Amino acid sequence: MNAPLKRLLRSSLLPYWLFVALLPFGRSAELVTLLCLVGVLVVWRNDGPGWLAQPGARLWLSLLACYIGAAWLSAFTAVVPGKSWSTALALLRYFPLGWYVCYALRGERRLHGFYLALAIVIAVWVLDAWMQMLTGWSLRGHAEAERISGLFGADDPKLGPTLAMLSPFVLWAARQRWNTRGLVVALLLLLGPVMLSGSRAAWICFGLVALAFIWREAGSLARFAGACIVAVAIVLAAGGIAWKTSTRFDVRMQRTLAALGGNESDMNEATTGRIDIWRNSLRMIQAHPITGVGVRDFRYAYPHYAPANDHFIVAEHCGEGEGACHPHQLVLEILTETGAAGLLLWLLGLTFAWRAWRRVDARCRAAAFPVTVALAVMLFPINTHLAFYSAWWGLLFAWLLGLWCAALFAATKEPCDGA
Repeated sequence: MNAPLKRLLRSSLLPYWLFVALLPFGRSAELVTLLCLVGVLVVWRNDGPGWLAQPGARLWLSLLACYIGAAWLSAFTAVVPGKSWSTALALLRYFPLGWYVCYALRGERRLHGFYLALAIVIAVWVLDAWMQMLTGWSLRGHAEAERISGLFGADDPKLGPTLAMLSPFVLWAARQRWNTRGLVVALLLLLGPVMLSGSRAAWICFGLVALAFIWREAGSLARFAGACIVAVAIVLAAGGIAWKTSTRFDVRMQRTLAALGGNESDMNEATTGRIDIWRNSLRMIQAHPITGVGVRDFRYAYPHYAPANDHFIVAEHCGEGEGACHPHQLVLEILTETGAAGLLLWLLGLTFAWRAWRRVDARCRAAAFPVTVALAVMLFPINTHLAFYSAWWGLLFAWLLGLWCAALFAATKEPCDGA
């Protein structure tokens, strides 16, 4: 490869940065997979496959193989083979994502610059969300009645979960630039949009992110406990203000508090029908324990295991013969759609990731801290989730996983050379 082109490919993280910039605009983020594929093909043609022996690229291959392997195994016995096989084949487009970033992301300085670039993009989301909170309007128009949506638009409720999950990059950048004071201000600025996004899953994710950063900042158990008490007081105060001043927040809180009624119907109402979905998911798991109903076949199998009057069967937004779109919970999604075989592959991937984390030194772990926190809260099992094998959330998961594989080794002098 000629020297200028090689330097360009090694230094250009624009495709990976562009992904986050395009996230609020539907499937447009798929453009990044094409750009990464072009980059990988150019590198392969000129350097050969030797660079794939780098530790980050090897780790990426192992983790993605577990994720895709679970989908492929499920497709053989899927209830709708065409849908499962098309999904499983489409997952192959993720390979260039991780390979490209593992090749291009070298050195701690470049990694920090990339974090800062991501933080700037997400800060634009936050400013737009605050504008919508204060005026009712954002750059993408008016919000819906129950939640703010910011740049994602009124018909797309993903602002909360996405902002909460990517918030570690903003918090890291604020801490690096303005120390503890910057971290506190960033936490407060992020808190408002996350709360009013109306997503209780986002509330849990952001709470976990805050705990991770408070623990890292505190340095001792006593200081951590004190900081948590202060944080809880701030959240309660902010929640009280939002409850009194925001009809959107009031609607979500009223629905959440319905769970205190104590009976199953109240719980089901509070969780927006999740209990019905989870109950029917368990029936699917019992009927298809080994390889599941097939990746992305949940909605087609659902009517066979749900009562005839199930809300998701009779709802107008569901297609004929379809039910709930996905289990809304990571572990249930894996077991329902890919079975015990799929769960074993996911656990194998988790083992690979843990071993890689343990083998690198403290400097590498510190460098990968923001992306590690983001990935951990995305996968936190005691929560509700978007579908990990869907086109949008699955792509975001693959992007973040590839970035983690690269970041874990980027702090070394030449992380892409050698084993």
